[in-house]
Amino acid sequence: MLEKILADVIKIGRLTVRYPDGQVGRYGEGSPEAEWVITDKSAIRRLIRDPWLQMGETYMDGAWDAPKGLAMLLEVLLRNIPDEPPSSLFTNLKRYLEQGNGRQASRRHVAHHYDLDESLFRLFLDRDMHYSCAYFSNPDMTLEEAQVAKCELIRRKLELKPGQRVLDVGCGWGSLALHLARNADVDVTGITLSKEQHRVATARAREAGLSDRVQFRLEDYREHRGLYDRVVSVGMFEHVGAPHYETFFAKVRERLAPGGLALLHHIGRSGLPGQTNPWIRRYIFPGGYNPALSEVVPAIEKTGLKVADIEVLKLHYGYTLHEWQKRFQARRGEVVRRWDERFARMWEFYLAACEASFAIGDLVVFHIQMARSLEGLRMTRDAWYAEHDLDNEIAESA
Repeated sequence: MLEKILADVIKIGRLTVRYPDGQVGRYGEGSPEAEWVITDKSAIRRLIRDPWLQMGETYMDGAWDAPKGLAMLLEVLLRNIPDEPPSSLFTNLKRYLEQGNGRQASRRHVAHHYDLDESLFRLFLDRDMHYSCAYFSNPDMTLEEAQVAKCELIRRKLELKPGQRVLDVGCGWGSLALHLARNADVDVTGITLSKEQHRVATARAREAGLSDRVQFRLEDYREHRGLYDRVVSVGMFEHVGAPHYETFFAKVRERLAPGGLALLHHIGRSGLPGQTNPWIRRYIFPGGYNPALSEVVPAIEKTGLKVADIEVLKLHYGYTLHEWQKRFQARRGEVVRRWDERFARMWEFYLAACEASFAIGDLVVFHIQMARSLEGLRMTRDAWYAEHDLDNEIAESA
């Protein structure tokens, strides 16, 4: 049955499948090319029954491998699998229930992923520990350079002035907050629900001698108080959940002083609203969801915030994930020794699946600039992308 399915659907690219009984099937033609070696017969039944969940689970169980590259195999499959059926009332209700990120659920969901030991993330992230999409203004950039370029682009879009107060919602390991304090002469408050990230970020600020300019709090965005000239959020909105979008943007508006500016950097869908892959939801990001732009902008508008600029960053996260996977594979043995083989396979499948999703263009990163008023904002983007100046700033900061 699997052979018949693949023969029917694989039209873009070439897929070679080696089955447990020794048979070899070849499907499609052209490029990209991928190879799928299935060693456990029971995996075939599981894949047919629930492919969206079992593709990841059977890989974790060691039931198959991809000798020519895991991301390439997943890319070939994703390019050929039919689109998800149109949303129904049931699927919409199910999606909202899965994203019920109340305060207790949010803490639980964040701990599942982000409270894993710091040492795991140091294995594959850049040296400054940015756990979000880099900005490859030049495809030949190193990961370190591309992450600095991301920070510099955000700094420019925030139109920062010395002495301003900045709120970083979902501050991660503190990387962006520390960069802005160093390079824009601003005071930054970062908030996170991850105990591990809060511990590391606080230590990093102290070691950098920036504790007087940068502070981190273990706090929910719904609980935080204060007034700021700028609000920024990078890679956190994916954990808010569609039922809470209006609340999120209402809190952003409350935190902004008159004349304030906000920037949201998040993964999104280039098409219609959808659902979170069940394997990703179970093993990697419970409660997570990457929204379509049509789900985000209406929530912004209802709070009175003004959308000042929207930019779509295409492929950048695919490049970022590719670099993370290379670094992960270089130190994979350490992961197996510290955790186990199943955990290592789970993590590499997560990185590969996300890389493939960005490669085929379904997922992108949105930059949404917002303000309480559009008065006084730049008329053009020219200053954000002055190439010579940006290259100099990257060199100085890297």
